[in-house]
Amino acid sequence: MAASRRPGGVPEQLQIPPIADQMAQAIWTYDGAPWPAMAVSGSCGPQSCTVDVSGTPEAAAGEDLYTFDVRPADGTVEVLLADLHGYPRELDPTLDEIARDGVRGERLAGLQLVSARWLPPPDDGQFVLSYRSGGEEGSPALDVVVDLSTRTVLDVRRPG
Repeated sequence: MAASRRPGGVPEQLQIPPIADQMAQAIWTYDGAPWPAMAVSGSCGPQSCTVDVSGTPEAAAGEDLYTFDVRPADGTVEVLLADLHGYPRELDPTLDEIARDGVRGERLAGLQLVSARWLPPPDDGQFVLSYRSGGEEGSPALDVVVDLSTRTVLDVRRPG
């Protein structure tokens, strides 16, 4: 954290081994390998701090981002957000095929796969695929949860 490349870096009260260890234990990568590079930034209020940790594996569809709530007074670290797009981009056609084969009727007709994110354990092998028709407000949208290992659709829901 002390070598953060982000402006403002990470507040000193967060740069202690117990906090860094808890954050490291909560961070998963898709294949278990460390990111080639990562960025860390944080800010503190009167009682808690927010820390963002991000990294992108090589040949990934996107970046993994973890946001933590840290309470320096008692050393509590909690994951607020895990927005994980660091899976191999070559999986996109397979994930789209699983969703289109598993969603009944014409629910995905006219919708494009715009993004996907992988879910960390205990949901290993599961992805949330976001389908949208266009950029206008209120345009049709579906999120589809698929399991890559069983090639099944687990859930279909409207976002929000």
